[in-house]
Amino acid sequence: MAGAPSAERSGPAERSGGRAFAGPAPAGASGDVIRTRGLTKRFGDRTAVDGLDLVVPRGSVFGFLGPNGSGKTTTIRMLMGLIAPSAGSASVLGAPMPQSVGAVLPRVGALIEGPALYGFLSGRANLVRFDAADPTADPRTREQRVASALERVGLSAAAGRKARGYSLGMKQRLGLAAALLRPRELLVLDEPTNGLDPQGMREIRALVRELAADGTTVFLSSHLLDEIEQVCTHAAVMSRGRLVVQGTVAELAARAQGRLVVRTADVEEAVRVLKEHGVTDLRPADGSVDGLPPEGEDALPAVCAALVGAGVRVRGFAVERGTLEDAFVALTGEGFDVAG
Repeated sequence: MAGAPSAERSGPAERSGGRAFAGPAPAGASGDVIRTRGLTKRFGDRTAVDGLDLVVPRGSVFGFLGPNGSGKTTTIRMLMGLIAPSAGSASVLGAPMPQSVGAVLPRVGALIEGPALYGFLSGRANLVRFDAADPTADPRTREQRVASALERVGLSAAAGRKARGYSLGMKQRLGLAAALLRPRELLVLDEPTNGLDPQGMREIRALVRELAADGTTVFLSSHLLDEIEQVCTHAAVMSRGRLVVQGTVAELAARAQGRLVVRTADVEEAVRVLKEHGVTDLRPADGSVDGLPPEGEDALPAVCAALVGAGVRVRGFAVERGTLEDAFVALTGEGFDVAG
């Protein structure tokens, strides 16, 4: 398995006081590549993962979403058989884990908590070592596999340099290359764009889409909401060690209520009128104000008419769709700490 973990990254994970929308995972879905039931991990008196029921459909790009410290990496470590659960069960590719580590891991590519590399070896030599550690890998085609993996992640030109001289983003790419040395049924990526510049992030997202198009199921852990929205078909939201909700990305984003945005130079007067007509959570800014619109089919035309009637110079009036970040806040009642 590529990219062995270097440290436990999950932070405190108390029981969530928010609403739990995720019920028990549906039964009888044989096409699921990952399935957990009541999966729990405790470290002393701290519960890092609490009763997780997770279902990852075959062929999906599944985003495992949550702030740093929400239990994502601990979950992945249990799924990969690196640590044993305190309670509950997990299956990967239809086999129980960690009991089936030997049979499952050759079919899985993984990058967890950043790659574990030999700094004194070149990027190419690191991949040769990783490939040689796979008992199912044909040594006669090793050179071809390594070259192909390096090219796929854009490291061919730097393949001869020692890994200790690589930037964080380059090391992340090399870890991905190790995970891609062989065709995999499942690719597990923990924060795969960590340390990459915007161009590198775009390239990795394109690579994930390409892998999915080839039939690989991708399980992608991230605290970057934008990353999940751009590349994933399904997602699950974690908060403080508990699963809040799971479903398609479109379904999750639909949980977020759109916001009414009014663009005007008369912000103060607009705020007064909007408040009088049922617009809540108002956020004034320079040249605009936004808030949660009132319900009802005729509510928005009435609000617009009231603004104009009060002499507010309206330059823009629209409801902007909710984002995955809005959905997270609505579901958990807390902000999303992208800085960790």
